[in-house]
Order: sequence, then C-alpha cells, then structure tokens
Amino acid sequence: MIADGGMAGSGDMAKAIACGADAVMLGEQLAEATEAPGQGLYWTSSVAHPSLPRSEVTGFAPGDRDLEQVLFGPSSSPYGTVNLFGALRRAMAKTGYSDLKEFQRVGLTVRG
Repeated sequence: MIADGGMAGSGDMAKAIACGADAVMLGEQLAEATEAPGQGLYWTSSVAHPSLPRSEVTGFAPGDRDLEQVLFGPSSSPYGTVNLFGALRRAMAKTGYSDLKEFQRVGLTVRG
C-alpha cells in the first residue's frame, strides 16, 4: 500500500507507515531539494487525468537544502519538512519499535 496525499511533513509520513503503508509519496517534500528537476515547482496529483490537468502547480522558494539533508538531516527547521527519515526513526524509538515491519503493525486507537 502506498500512502499519497496530505503528507505535510515527517509526522504524517510516520503516521502513514504506522497505519500499514509500505511506502509514502514524497513529491512535494522532495521538490524543495536543490537537485529536484522542477526547481521548486511541484504539480499535485489530486484528481489527475491523462488529458485534462485538474490539479495545481505549487511553488517553493528555491532552497539551499540538498536531497541528503531533506531525507537525513540535519535539520534547522521545526516544521518537519527536513530530516524525514530521522523523524521516522524517532517516532519508532518513542513507541518502542526497532523494526519497520513491527511498526507497521502498531496497535491503533481511533477516537471520534
């Protein structure tokens, strides 16, 4: 299962993995890297259609973070958009999991 949509930061990525996702779509997060081919522009995939573009192009200010920093840190930002894998490791450690497959089967409580 691949989680796509609404991934605002590293916390959303960790929650998706905890809910059982095998992968997450990180298009918007990776668009901030200096190596990104869109140079800070990202075309959202919401309601995608092969011949009728129905989504929007989101733009970011050209950043000074390379892909390595976006994925593995270090981070100087408190917003969860940098050091994505470090945040996943921290979420796993705080909940007592050391294996990713175990973390995917974490017990969930849903409150309404």
